[in-house]
Amino acid sequence: MRAAVYRGIDDVRVETIPVPEIGAGEVLVKIHTCGICGTDLKKIHTGSHDAPRVFGHEMSGTIVKVGKGVIGFAVGDRVMAYHHIPCGECYYCRKQTFAQCETYKKVGCTAGFTPSGGGFAEYIRVMDWIVRRGLVKIPDEIPFEQAAFLEPVNTCYKAIQLLKLRPDETVLVIGQGSIGILLAALAQRTGATVLTSDLYAERHAVAAKFGLKHSLDARGDVAAAAKAATEGRGADVALLAVGGNALIKVAMDAIRPGGRVVLFAQTQHGEAPFDPADVCVDEKTLMGSYSASVAIQDDVTEMVFDGYRNGFDLTNLVSHRFSLEDAVTAIDLASHPQADSLKIVIQPML
Repeated sequence: MRAAVYRGIDDVRVETIPVPEIGAGEVLVKIHTCGICGTDLKKIHTGSHDAPRVFGHEMSGTIVKVGKGVIGFAVGDRVMAYHHIPCGECYYCRKQTFAQCETYKKVGCTAGFTPSGGGFAEYIRVMDWIVRRGLVKIPDEIPFEQAAFLEPVNTCYKAIQLLKLRPDETVLVIGQGSIGILLAALAQRTGATVLTSDLYAERHAVAAKFGLKHSLDARGDVAAAAKAATEGRGADVALLAVGGNALIKVAMDAIRPGGRVVLFAQTQHGEAPFDPADVCVDEKTLMGSYSASVAIQDDVTEMVFDGYRNGFDLTNLVSHRFSLEDAVTAIDLASHPQADSLKIVIQPML
């Protein structure tokens, strides 16, 4: 089969590799759509993971082979696979901090080599614990592209739930890439007023399709604009949907005393200065939300599938579609976002 293989820092090559073998309790899935996630890009560009690997985890496709003992799935089923599923029993699972579970940190989907998702390939092997708890059937009327958003929507909804938003609150979402738009759209569903900030008018135009109409120009003073929209107080919440650590100060400046800032895209280690008196004296809370939660998996499935039937069409976030042979070009575009680029997907069958 063909796959986009990570061979080292900034080195991804489309190669021919063996189709992965499956064992008992496992399934083989032919990939239809795999989104390119910012975490994939960080791994490719920083060398945080050894090579070779095949990345890609926002994926959907069709089961083409079923291992012995698999219950509830058959060849021909349209499915989406979560690549992380926790054990459900350890200390962190009991505290519902699933992303810190050692089993969760293992990757249960692979196209070969060290398991790393594998969605940038024609086929993936889905391991037994994922089949049992992290494989989702896709109804016939739901596009594969919509289903490929299940995992990213889960991560965003987890962050929104963490905030326990109220209708009288104002939320600022910094960054209107596909993740920023998802965070903003989900925040708006709580009844909160949502302000969105981005450099590009084109992205605000897409956000408007999801009912997000309070846009701020990120080239201006975003903190001042947030205060102007809230009688001088500042937003109750700021969600940082882009990875620039310098924007943490912008987010902290944009919220009111007693407000909350959520870091959503700060997945690389480093240092980020902020005023500690903001936390102590002004009682501002700095918090993080990372990866998906199995506890909300069913709710997210219903939200994404029923949402498609009722106007929550996430395929509007897909700006570019590339064949697997053009995966390197796709990764380059995703690494250098343009005004008209949002979610970029690889579709091996193109």
